Amino acid sequence: MKGNTNNKKYVIWFWVLFTFPFVVIITLFILISKGKLGPMPSFGELENPEYYLAAQVISEDGVLLGKISIENRTWTEYKDLSPYLTDALIATEDIRYNLHSGIDIRGLGRAAIRTILLRQSAGGGSTITQQLAKQLYPRDTAQNSSLMRKIKLGVSKFKEWQTAVKLERSYTKEEIITMYLNKFDFSFNAIGIRSAARVYFNTTPDSLNLQQAAVLIGMLKASTRYNPIRNYNLMLQRRNVVLSQMAKYGYIKPSVADSVMKLPIESTLRVEDHNSGLATYFRQYLTNLMKKPEPDRNKYERQSSFDDALWEWNNNPLYGWCNKNKKPDGTRYDIFRDGLKIYTTINSRMQKYAEEAVAEHLSKKVQPDFYRRARWFKNPPFSDDLKKEEVDDLIMTSLKQSDRYYLMRARGTSEDSIMLAFNTRVRMRVFSWKGDRDTIMTPLDSIKYYKYFIRSAFMVEDPHNGNVKAYVGGPDFRYFKYDGVTQQKRQIGSTIKPFLYTVAIQNGYSPCYQVEDIPRSFDVPGDSVPWTPRSTGPEKYHGKMVTLAWGLAESENYISAWLMKQFKPAAVTDLMHKMGVRSFIDPVPSIFLGTSDIKLEEMVGAYGTFANKGVYTRPMYVTRIEDKNGNIISKFTPKIEEVLSEDQAYLMLNLLQGVVRAGTGNNLRKEPFNLMNQIGGKTGTTQNHSNGWFMAVTPNLVGGVWSGWEDQAIHFETLGEGSGANMALPIMGLFLKKVYADPQFGIMEADEFEAPSNFNMDLDCDKVNKISSRGESKRRVRY
Repeated sequence: MKGNTNNKKYVIWFWVLFTFPFVVIITLFILISKGKLGPMPSFGELENPEYYLAAQVISEDGVLLGKISIENRTWTEYKDLSPYLTDALIATEDIRYNLHSGIDIRGLGRAAIRTILLRQSAGGGSTITQQLAKQLYPRDTAQNSSLMRKIKLGVSKFKEWQTAVKLERSYTKEEIITMYLNKFDFSFNAIGIRSAARVYFNTTPDSLNLQQAAVLIGMLKASTRYNPIRNYNLMLQRRNVVLSQMAKYGYIKPSVADSVMKLPIESTLRVEDHNSGLATYFRQYLTNLMKKPEPDRNKYERQSSFDDALWEWNNNPLYGWCNKNKKPDGTRYDIFRDGLKIYTTINSRMQKYAEEAVAEHLSKKVQPDFYRRARWFKNPPFSDDLKKEEVDDLIMTSLKQSDRYYLMRARGTSEDSIMLAFNTRVRMRVFSWKGDRDTIMTPLDSIKYYKYFIRSAFMVEDPHNGNVKAYVGGPDFRYFKYDGVTQQKRQIGSTIKPFLYTVAIQNGYSPCYQVEDIPRSFDVPGDSVPWTPRSTGPEKYHGKMVTLAWGLAESENYISAWLMKQFKPAAVTDLMHKMGVRSFIDPVPSIFLGTSDIKLEEMVGAYGTFANKGVYTRPMYVTRIEDKNGNIISKFTPKIEEVLSEDQAYLMLNLLQGVVRAGTGNNLRKEPFNLMNQIGGKTGTTQNHSNGWFMAVTPNLVGGVWSGWEDQAIHFETLGEGSGANMALPIMGLFLKKVYADPQFGIMEADEFEAPSNFNMDLDCDKVNKISSRGESKRRVRY
């Protein structure tokens, strides 16, 4: 009897010990499912896991210009995955993937035997579904005792298993693979398989070959450690492991695996971020524009700034688009997360030519010229007309406007500590036209270093529909964030004169009307001495009769002053506002000197009116926006306003062509440009030669260039070097030369301005004025 009792005890203990792990596991599963051991993803979260999908910015010719994102991820469907990818994934990570329901019991058992009994490192036996669960809902981590950490990791593992089972119930096998490859971080800002294919191999997921697929699947083990850029040899070994697994399980022939294993990994890193790719300034402009909130007067220091923002909100559908439009669930669109597809008017080829033209002119011509001049200045790069105290004040102003200063002040750092930091040498990478340069300098010296660089902004549009074809906000977005196209206003110099001449044409003056080239004076309220603008034309014509066409071609202030005496300044400002210039223009007699600060974007839009038969078309950047599924959310159409008659616009085109034929824009006709097609234009140079402008008008393209420095106290000393003809015009010349050399656009070189029907005015001024000298009347002509 005693023996039977002992046997019963042994049996009971055996069953207790045998069932105990199962009871514990079942209990854990129940507690986890009820959320007693921490939160678990809800059914809704499992059905709609959170992905941050980058917005794609797409050119008019279908090229991806770049992305706007928190995570550089673009969703890829299963049908768009190369078969090599899915085969390599299953062969390497989970060969029984199609046989289990989220947890591979056989794999877990095999891993346990190898780990516990054989003391081998065999991994955790995680399935693809478990790995996805871990990606979507990361494990808990603990920073306390080792025992507590192990307990938490154990609980997290159970959560992972339960999540994997739920995922298998909610999604098909193909959907799980798709989610996994779209979620994984492949390093170098390549989130998801589409970004990884582009960043590492400049291709798409459906075009990945066998060895490329093997590399990317090999990175799933640890994308930083097994990385073809950071650890080539280690990645080579890992790639070959993937290939051998594919051969082992029959996905490829052993002979194929052996052949591919002998190949090197050919990967050229193409990092995708906000600082790289085409149209970086444009993409940042779109981001800022579409995120704008509805203007609140309390958040604006100046009434004028609030008025501008309110006007944009009411009149520009792209301004604040994310806050004006809602998703089907009622929430607002998020440009960083919702996978929007933004189809722009930018032409990728023209954008490339524009960026090349800016870099070529600045790096090879004007920047070297300025370095040679500035080294002789007393306080370089500042002009000698500034005192040392004034230079120091400008440097301190820039220091206090820097991000470094702002952040240190926000943290409560004292002024003395901030200045100490700015005067302490540190390692940094700086911009140069010969490539990025690693150096050691103080942050204060880096401010002075960047003052030397000449900036340029460039914009080109199709005048007939306002579509902006190219947009360059500065020399290099990585180092010069300030956007010279839409963010900056600068004095426009003589580029304002065509608007004054347009007023004259509206009032019946023909291009061939003659005026004596002599000084004119203006009474200025408060001044006892009249103001007399100096001449900017050739002296040999002083005192002679010249035409209005000649006056604009030579940008002669004497002729502009005569015109200014015929009309009120308000007539010029009113016209410019009708032609899209919203910046403030002071209606004073000196208006024709171009001392008003105006955006390049506004100037390009206004000049487009001349090429569009007198119809102003607001610059347009986006044609449509789609959601991540390709559904059109918004469409955009040009905003137009008729400002001039066709005759008036055509006469102004004739005057602008005269500037290029024989005036200040004549360099376009010479080496190295040799542009003999129909081009009109206008140069602009401001006081002290600190801003150089050139506006160009062709039958189908209108553009503008600004060149200058961050501070207007930095400039060339001579007009020849600091003029718009030297600083800005060559960028337009280089751009047009590249465009016309492209077979896709070459036909545009033969385009001609279309004369209005029934236009019969003779624009040959030599002929017209010869007839006048014989006694014909030289009266104005009405249109």
